[in-house]
Amino acid sequence: MALTIAARYWAAMAIGCWVDGVDGHCAINAHGLYCVPLYDTLGAGAVEFIICHAEVSVSFVEEKKIPELLKTFPNTTKYLKTLVSFGKVTPEQKQEVEKFGLAIYSWDEFLQVGQNQSFDLPVKKKSDICTIMYTSGTTGDPKGVLISNESILTLLAGVKRLLESVKEELNDKDVYLSYLPLAHIFDRVIEELFIWHGASIGFWRGDVKLLIEDIGELKPTIFCAVPRVLDRVYTGLTQKVSAGGFLKQALFNFAYSYKLNNMKKGRKHEEASPLLDKIVFDKVKQGLGGHVRLILSGAAPLSPHVESYLKVVTCAHVIQGYGLTETCAGTFVSLPHEMDMVGTVGPPVPNVDVCLESVPDMGYDALGSTPRGEICVRGNTLFSGYYKRDDLTNEVLTDGWFHTGDVGEWQPDGSMKIIDRKKNIFKLSQGEYVAVENLENVYRQLSCIDSIWVYGNSFESFLVAVANPSKPVLERWAEENGIKIDFDSLCKDSRAKSYILGELTRIAKENKLKGYEFIKDVHLDPVPFDMERDLITPTYKMKRPQLLKYYKNVIDDMYKSGGKRSA
Repeated sequence: MALTIAARYWAAMAIGCWVDGVDGHCAINAHGLYCVPLYDTLGAGAVEFIICHAEVSVSFVEEKKIPELLKTFPNTTKYLKTLVSFGKVTPEQKQEVEKFGLAIYSWDEFLQVGQNQSFDLPVKKKSDICTIMYTSGTTGDPKGVLISNESILTLLAGVKRLLESVKEELNDKDVYLSYLPLAHIFDRVIEELFIWHGASIGFWRGDVKLLIEDIGELKPTIFCAVPRVLDRVYTGLTQKVSAGGFLKQALFNFAYSYKLNNMKKGRKHEEASPLLDKIVFDKVKQGLGGHVRLILSGAAPLSPHVESYLKVVTCAHVIQGYGLTETCAGTFVSLPHEMDMVGTVGPPVPNVDVCLESVPDMGYDALGSTPRGEICVRGNTLFSGYYKRDDLTNEVLTDGWFHTGDVGEWQPDGSMKIIDRKKNIFKLSQGEYVAVENLENVYRQLSCIDSIWVYGNSFESFLVAVANPSKPVLERWAEENGIKIDFDSLCKDSRAKSYILGELTRIAKENKLKGYEFIKDVHLDPVPFDMERDLITPTYKMKRPQLLKYYKNVIDDMYKSGGKRSA
């Protein structure tokens, strides 16, 4: 029996088991049930697939999401038997559900079910499956990742040991703001860690525009984020500094350089410039609630310049982590106070084995003077396989080693730098191989773009791209150049395109990219890549096949024009 869940505490009550301080999915596991989280952002197609694939029989759903679940009818009614709303149920919804022979309860109604009944709990083992977490996936159908009780416990023990070793252990006074997808492993294990330590968890209101207000109200001590959120924080801060006048800019830039240099010399961030922290950087700290001591970035690479900047101005540790659903989220994490680890994901966490495997086709040698290769992981944090897909499990697991598909480079200090993605490589018509993710990381350093997708294929000799320009930066450039049109029109203007292409060329030269790695043409889309158009995953990874399908006409036009650059 499988069960979907959106709010874990409520689910604990829903199945008739409430243990104070223990989250709902633990109660589900105690009853021998599987918790199968659903991404509502994946759309009805993926929701339908997961319900049918996992054979979900009971689904808990937000009141406002009931219409989305009903869109999966009648295909899912083969498995679904009971729906429970966390709010109310309209007569029309009740009629629609009952038409298919299912039961649906409002929350008040459901609380009356099973009253005065007791339940015998089955004996559970470490090897038992705790949850089936479906990866959002950049291609194809979602995969059901089987995660055992032991995987989660091993990961949590390793993270706890790591934090204690760097004197940053959690305690019951810590506060965490949960705003990342509840169905994602990153948020899941962080919450488990906080519950283990008796710490507090607050949930945001669900509106990204109100996130800063939520932070100010809750005053978290630990803040977890994906790079896209931190990029926005960085952009907002730099814009405020630029708009602050000459004296304020000069003071800020002096304070930043002074503190950064001291941190690079080995001083802890709180010792690098305590006076300037109070005078200059305290406003930034207060903007994050005033109590944040640790900022953890995961799910995708964080640009080194953003990481360095936030390490200085937030007066908090800013560290990067790396992991996959299949590795229970945590495999590497960088260490506080180690400025040399900027741009890396740090060393492996305790209880995890890691090695590199050479990728000859891409020129990566695991035994070279600079070891590079595909990252492989072994240990008890690993998943137990893909649900109903032994073929896919056997593709990625060899002799106990999980092949991540990510290419890493060992650093002299034992940290890992993610440099490429094994599958995201293609050959241009002249025979040159292009590692596209590495290039995108270079181009993302530009402040004039928020996101970029680079494309090429074996029938063409050059690269093109679709970029989401930074609205404030591009509008400021337009104002300085006497161009008075709205943002959408600006993205279509040839002068703006020339400016962006010029910046792309400049950063390519600065990073000594090869000629065929330069972008020859770019399309500016004022609408950010989003989940509504199925262009990114809920953790903001790009879906390349879907991007190509969506922008096919744009790509074809750029290649037909021969990649004529006006910059």
